[in-house]
Amino acid sequence: MAYNLLKGKKGIIFGALDANSIAWKTAERVHEEGGEFVLTNAPIAMRMGQINELAEKTNSKIIPADATNEDDLKNLVEKSMEILGGKLDFVLHSIGMSVNVRKGRHYTDENYSFTEKGWDVSALSFHKVMQSLYKAEAMNQWGSIVALTYMAAQRTFPDYNDMADNKAYLESVARSFGYFFGKEHKVRVNTISQSPTPTTAGQGVKGFDGFINYAEKMSPLGNATADDCANYTVSLFSDLTRKVTMQNLFHDGGFSNTGVSQEVIDEFSE
Repeated sequence: MAYNLLKGKKGIIFGALDANSIAWKTAERVHEEGGEFVLTNAPIAMRMGQINELAEKTNSKIIPADATNEDDLKNLVEKSMEILGGKLDFVLHSIGMSVNVRKGRHYTDENYSFTEKGWDVSALSFHKVMQSLYKAEAMNQWGSIVALTYMAAQRTFPDYNDMADNKAYLESVARSFGYFFGKEHKVRVNTISQSPTPTTAGQGVKGFDGFINYAEKMSPLGNATADDCANYTVSLFSDLTRKVTMQNLFHDGGFSNTGVSQEVIDEFSE
């Protein structure tokens, strides 16, 4: 059901790869709610995914951009405002990558050049995106910027590897930049700490099936799906959440506040 929550609003969505990705689901929901947007991803990710299909479905333009490259981001912001006919109301940062995870390097045996690359893509890119928006004065007042994170930023999940450090940095950037964006431009900046979700990137984490099954048993409402996250993101893009900023918002079916569930107790009592 659509409510026209984003009618007349314009933005940029980073990270849509395929129909499993949260960015993809969010783009579909933003379109349903009347929002217009430019889709963007790194050129290599675009070759791997089906972003052209999403662009056609949502009547959107695509601008390739490496989110770690300041020149690419400057061009993206300028071209997006040209295409959309003015300043932006929302931006979704849905980007994450760990070369150490991909290469099977244990957290205690990191290749630091891999670490730096993953940090740049997954975390520092959020600062670069916002700095590009800030310098260009590209956001309308009461606009909303959202990045996706995970609870491993606060608690240890052994196989999440250096992505946990990246997410902790990402959340800190949201708070710090959120202060300046709010104070000077009335723009909101928040992160959504999502349940483990079977996206293409998420399934690359070792032991993911056990991860997601455990979270399902621990969460009173069950895991939040990619569709659920898209709905929540739409609410943060809308005018209904104008005074919500600098927050890390847990969207995980109650997992983050559950010490232990009866299902988990029963599992270990058998």
